[in-house]
Amino acid sequence: MESNQTSEEGSALATNGTVDAVVAVLIFLLGALVVFGSRQLGAEWGDDGPGPGYFPFYIGVILCISGLGVLAQSLLAKGKAKEKNAEAFVDRESMGRVLAVLIPAIFYVAAVDLIGIYVASAVYIVLFMVYLGKYGWIKSVIVGLAVNALFFLMFEVWFKVPLHKGTFDPLSFLGY
Repeated sequence: MESNQTSEEGSALATNGTVDAVVAVLIFLLGALVVFGSRQLGAEWGDDGPGPGYFPFYIGVILCISGLGVLAQSLLAKGKAKEKNAEAFVDRESMGRVLAVLIPAIFYVAAVDLIGIYVASAVYIVLFMVYLGKYGWIKSVIVGLAVNALFFLMFEVWFKVPLHKGTFDPLSFLGY
């Protein structure tokens, strides 16, 4: 365990304890938001039964208690739990792999709004195959176009369920 910890120590971006504490605070804040919103809706028991915020109020209270419990565990850890909290949660290499997928996914979501789901998905598949899958351009373009042509036929033609075409609607020449 010692050798694993020292090899990751220099490149660790966050420890388990830090991530636990941050998530605990976020859960507490979410619970507090639910409690606040439930109080505005009416979290009391009325003559005709529970108000609209009655059950969400108690779910928010449970979230707050849970968040505080996890925060206390992460801050007051002793023994083996303290050692576990000091271990690396994520290192630079792992974070790089996550970002290699997350950042293109963010651009894909933005592209769907602009150029529609079919064109954006074709581009997304092609770029993922080329850069992450290390496939050639020709094979990637064929797969990207074939998959999205099949989806287009399935949704637009056969099921008659139109999917988002985007602001610029580059496939408008197809008449759909």
